[in-house]
Amino acid sequence: MVREKVTVSTRTLQWKCVESRADSKRLYYGRFILAPLMKGQADTIGIAMRRALLGEIEGTCITRAKFEKIPHDYSTFVGIQESVHEILMNLKEIVLRSNLYGTRNASICFKGPGYVTAQDIILPPSIEIIDNTQHIANLTEPINLCIELQIERNRGYRIKTPNNFQDGSYPIDAVFMPVRNANHSIHSYVNGNEKQEILFIEIWTNGSLTPKEALHEASRNLIDLFIPFLHAEEENFHFENNQHKVTLPLFTFHGKLANPSRRKSKKEMTLKYIFIDQSELPPRVYNCLKRSNIHTLLDLLNNSQEDLMKIKHLRIQDVKHILNILEIKKNFE
Repeated sequence: MVREKVTVSTRTLQWKCVESRADSKRLYYGRFILAPLMKGQADTIGIAMRRALLGEIEGTCITRAKFEKIPHDYSTFVGIQESVHEILMNLKEIVLRSNLYGTRNASICFKGPGYVTAQDIILPPSIEIIDNTQHIANLTEPINLCIELQIERNRGYRIKTPNNFQDGSYPIDAVFMPVRNANHSIHSYVNGNEKQEILFIEIWTNGSLTPKEALHEASRNLIDLFIPFLHAEEENFHFENNQHKVTLPLFTFHGKLANPSRRKSKKEMTLKYIFIDQSELPPRVYNCLKRSNIHTLLDLLNNSQEDLMKIKHLRIQDVKHILNILEIKKNFE
């Protein structure tokens, strides 16, 4: 069990994992508590955390499959028990774990007769299959089944559209969400003259993340969403999308600027919550830093150029790129 402490005002918040189990390879359960909270705070945290758990965590899915000479997804193969549609539905059920960025390709090349399962998928090194026993197809004759697969990492879900067919490939409904369900409940009690609360959070995942990993990831994503409010307000708010280009004049806060020491402390606090995956680093560099327990920009600042050069597989060009990113972030007001 894990217990962490965070001091808020005169209270010390503590969280703990009170139950953790794996019901199967594709169903993990965890139950956590956070206390002591003031009246109303448990609901505020619980609602935000549940939405972040279900909607903000990224997952990895097979999103497209390509067969040779197949006119439509309800076609059948001679010597294969399943139709193309049934094979696509089986591919949809495969649970993957990865830290990939962008799109990756995978494939299946199987000679029958025999059962094709998830373990027959040829994957890039950065991707792992959670349950190798997932059924894909049953080949009843000595024929070859070759399928090209496209794998993506994203969040939420994506429903295939009828006109989204490319070069004989078929889109697959993608449910990127690794958290299957999340609930929160509240226990209220009286401590002296003060009403306090205990927050209980329950998390079920598909096995690509443990509930504890999902809790950490959701917390980090919530922090990332609120970080902009710690920065100075922009005089002109500028954004673009495909239809509009808008610049809005905004009011700035009245009052004196913070003293230099306070600004430095604020900047350090901000860098502490800016994670390296937000800095557009190449995946190879990102993975090298993560393996060296460097997770935030503040972690990077605490390492000298000589320290970075000692990291395995980092080249001098990579270190220069990292230092340029740090310089930009340090000068950002």
